[in-house]
Amino acid sequence: MTTQAGRQTWPGVVGGLVVLVGAGLLWGPALFDGHPGDPVARFLFSVAVILLVCHVFGAVLKRFGQPPVLGEVIGGLVLGPSVLGLLWPASQGWLFPEPVLTALNYAAQLGLIVFMFLLGCELRTDRLGSRRVVGATVLGGMGLPFVSGAGVALAAPALGGGGTGFVLFFGLALSITALPVLARILVDLGIADTRLGVTALSSAAVGDGVAWFALTVILAGTGLSGTGSVATTAGLAAALVVVTVLCVRPALRALVDRVASAQLLLGTLVVGAIGYAGVTQLIGLHPVIGAFLFGVAVPRHTPAVTRIGEQLQGFAIAILLPLFFAGVGLSTSVGLLGESGGNWLLFVLVLAVATVTKFAGAGGAARLAGLPVRDSLRLGTLMNCRGVTELVVATIGLQYGFVNELGFTILVLVAVITTAATGPLMRAVTARGGDGSPEDQAVTSERP
Repeated sequence: MTTQAGRQTWPGVVGGLVVLVGAGLLWGPALFDGHPGDPVARFLFSVAVILLVCHVFGAVLKRFGQPPVLGEVIGGLVLGPSVLGLLWPASQGWLFPEPVLTALNYAAQLGLIVFMFLLGCELRTDRLGSRRVVGATVLGGMGLPFVSGAGVALAAPALGGGGTGFVLFFGLALSITALPVLARILVDLGIADTRLGVTALSSAAVGDGVAWFALTVILAGTGLSGTGSVATTAGLAAALVVVTVLCVRPALRALVDRVASAQLLLGTLVVGAIGYAGVTQLIGLHPVIGAFLFGVAVPRHTPAVTRIGEQLQGFAIAILLPLFFAGVGLSTSVGLLGESGGNWLLFVLVLAVATVTKFAGAGGAARLAGLPVRDSLRLGTLMNCRGVTELVVATIGLQYGFVNELGFTILVLVAVITTAATGPLMRAVTARGGDGSPEDQAVTSERP
């Protein structure tokens, strides 16, 4: 009954959206010609188009068994020069003029700050399972891709600005695993609470912490922003961490225990996350690092914080993150690959290195740590999910000049492809191993 209703509803919804977007793109320019000085209306119209396109693609990919966030990322790419700019350049130029792009960038930064704050809040180390396996997975799953990525950067300086910062950043970019998207994939596969699922989530969580710490060191070591002094930036960053551990974290614990008003607590946490983001921007780091650090300091296991996280997550994922995806799409141009065969070879090389080293590093290290062969194959497959975290890191790299537009485009495509392939590959590996053997049953039913 529901399926039949869905079959009847979807064509009408899609048809209505096509008419709406088409009418806006056809007659919108004429409408705004009479009001060329109305930037607010143009910004609001652009936001509406972004949200519409991203959520439609998210809903479509969800029906094909993919995480909705992947569809939203693809929706952002469609609005950029890779699709809309290629098929209809005039409409893209009208839809995203420079003032609108500036406003969208600020809104996207706010979305990233909230997202990274929530990611810090979700960073848990109380369910590590086998610490030996998790430690080996993180070491192999990040170490091998990092070394290989640095080697690619040394061999292909055309991807970035050169120098030590570029080499270190590119190695880090290939070693990312996205915790939020991986968690969604594990839920969809029905293995989130199994030994394998807990190991994968724990490895991704620890890896995220290591990655953001490493990025902090790279930014502080290059001194590209803020104070401009490497020593000053490193000293201020270290001081901020010490103050967070010794002062802010106990204060937040006392606040959560004593404040009964959910609204007051919500406002305090949001203000703290944004304030920390501003501080890290001033001292020479990226704002998302401050938001992540503040999120890590927030107490866990409290109903109030859980409710606040759910409220913020709905708003950030539904409204703010699509604006970030649109910004990524507007900075990504697949046409850069088509200019020469060498660029396509670089893309294939980076994709192969990222996939193979992540699979071999995470899966191989887990096997050496004692995980069964079948579980090691699955874990290596899962850790290849790069998702939104890779996009955030790639955007930071472009902003600070570690990578150029070609390098950024390749990293974005690697993130999309590896994320889209994680679920199907995981199902294929599971099906090939069989579902009825005693080993399979133990893996899918054992709790940590």
